[in-house]
Amino acid sequence: MVFYFKARPEAGDYTIFMGLDKYENEELIKYGFSEDIWFHVDKMSSAHVYVRLHKGQTIDGISEGLLEDCAQLIKANSIQGNKVNNVDVVYTPWQNLKKTASMDVGQVGFHNPKMVRTVRVEKRINEIVNRLNRTKVERKPDLKAEREAVNAAERAERKQQLRDKKRREEMDRLEKERQAEVRSYKHLMVAEKMTSNKEIASTNKSLQELEEEFM
Repeated sequence: MVFYFKARPEAGDYTIFMGLDKYENEELIKYGFSEDIWFHVDKMSSAHVYVRLHKGQTIDGISEGLLEDCAQLIKANSIQGNKVNNVDVVYTPWQNLKKTASMDVGQVGFHNPKMVRTVRVEKRINEIVNRLNRTKVERKPDLKAEREAVNAAERAERKQQLRDKKRREEMDRLEKERQAEVRSYKHLMVAEKMTSNKEIASTNKSLQELEEEFM
């Protein structure tokens, strides 16, 4: 089971989600999206909360309002963290999550600790938590199928981009050939239509006669 929440409207159209337990967390870790940002209460047990950013958006693009929604939700879903003030919440891109065979179910580490950020949550704000809970939807998604569908779409997009690139390169090549051909025509001297000064003198014809013949 995965729980889905809608962030505050003024933050934009964002979905925040978390697994029911550590087994769903394991699936979310395995089949995340590159746009996902992972949240967890630092040094305490808590749910794993994610927000899915827009395509092309990075962690730097998270607004203060969206960050507050995620931090409040993760604090509210930590048994220990929900009871105390001044809780630190860590967050990082999904790609930075590190999973090894020796780790317990739902446990993660980080590939690069420098990519992990921290936000301090002074206290629980019920207004925010209640608003988020009113948007809560429960689903049993096929996370593997969703991930595979995204992979297939991304592969198709890359192939299309490659085809477009080759098409542009071919059009550029043909245009360069056309321009080179035009330049060669401009400098082409057709022998039967050209008469040298020496030839003019040898004909003993007047300039006017030659012009009339040429015309």
